[in-house]
Amino acid sequence: MLSVVIIASFSYLMYSLSGQERARALESAPGSSQTSNSNTKAGKDGSNTAVPTQPNNNNTGKDQVTVSGGTGSIPDGNGTTSGNPSPNSNPPKSNVKLTFVGDVIFASKVEDLLKKYGWDYPYQYVKPYLDKADITVANLETPISTRGTPQFKEYVYRSSPEALPAFKAAGFDLVNTSNNHILDYGQDALLDTMDELDKAGIKRVGTGRNSEEAYKHVIIEENGIKVAFLGFSRVVPETSWYAGKQKPGLAETYSTKLPLEAIAKAREEADLVVVFAHWGVERKDRPVKEQTDLAHKYIDQGADLVVASHPHVLQGFEQYKGKWIAYSLGNFIFTTNTEPTTWESMILNATCTKERSCELQMIPVLTKGAQPVRMTEEDGMKLFDKMSRISINAQLDKDGKISEAAPVKEKETAAEVPAQKAVPKKPADTGASGASSPNPQNGKTTPAPATNKTSPGNTQKNEQPNSNAQQEAGAPKKQP
Repeated sequence: MLSVVIIASFSYLMYSLSGQERARALESAPGSSQTSNSNTKAGKDGSNTAVPTQPNNNNTGKDQVTVSGGTGSIPDGNGTTSGNPSPNSNPPKSNVKLTFVGDVIFASKVEDLLKKYGWDYPYQYVKPYLDKADITVANLETPISTRGTPQFKEYVYRSSPEALPAFKAAGFDLVNTSNNHILDYGQDALLDTMDELDKAGIKRVGTGRNSEEAYKHVIIEENGIKVAFLGFSRVVPETSWYAGKQKPGLAETYSTKLPLEAIAKAREEADLVVVFAHWGVERKDRPVKEQTDLAHKYIDQGADLVVASHPHVLQGFEQYKGKWIAYSLGNFIFTTNTEPTTWESMILNATCTKERSCELQMIPVLTKGAQPVRMTEEDGMKLFDKMSRISINAQLDKDGKISEAAPVKEKETAAEVPAQKAVPKKPADTGASGASSPNPQNGKTTPAPATNKTSPGNTQKNEQPNSNAQQEAGAPKKQP
């Protein structure tokens, strides 16, 4: 009888207490317990991910990832934290958190490092930034295959399927495959790439077994928001790489007809439309006119966010009609070289609402030897200042948040380039490539080699990418 009275009294007390008082009472109640995992966080797969100690990183700023157990919080990429809302606060609007990185390969010297240190080597210091997003996206600039014939071009890459499980485990959900290396080992390797990505559970855009698949958007729904992704390239070594009605290939954007039609269709079916483009001039930190023109056309057609790569260096941001453009995310996991500007990279976080607005924050990254690492606070601030200078009408604060700013002079943003020669019309869709094909970059015919002058390894010639001087936008003579 006494125990019944005690239980009843305790129940009445709990009922009358506020939420915080009730929590404290439960903590002190007999048999209650709490655990705190202060060094782990829940990843996309539900597992706990240890937060690594980064080398040579003294950054203690509030934009650095910190983790607390129980009902603690993790920065959401926009300077805010996610946790339990206060009882009197209005519930936040539904949003989706997107994370983007630039060029990724697992070939050449990168493969040597991965085989030596493990396939998860590149993600040891950045995984917490990658797997906390709802959707994480990269530009996959390599075929994934053990088959194929190296193409007649200066730099060719091919990566092992063994790299994909660690890539997926790091948090990557989708890749753009429309770029100037995805057919480095021909159509067989491209077909293998699509199959391997499907097998690994990584979604893909930008290539297909035919043009319909190459230009088709992929929708991922998170938090009740449908996000459509598309991928296009304006850097293509040969028109034979274009996808055809019955021919595997990539989605090109020298012309705008098919890309704009694809964006319009995605706009009808999704809440948000994201375009990942491959374009620009290598090692040039400002976009050229072709980039800005295309980005504006994409947004005019219905895109909500445009993110891009190819220059192998960072380029700035622009806000156009209320929509954000990130002109180049630089390298993320790429071959080694001695040019410091190619080491500067970023993890770009976007928090977007169903109402089609996005807020951006940049995480500054140094990537050398296939292992991206969060920059120190001092270096990160210098990079934020640089990004503010090279952006068109955007500025970054000390936490990497990106906001609209007064535009700078046009001559400082969109570089003037000589008028380029007309891109030849797409060759007849025969389903097979001939002995030679017109080069869309210079209008000349590039003969196929009579014999395979390269070894079946991963690269030709110099291992370092980007060794050519700056080239005319949209018309490079060689594509590293």
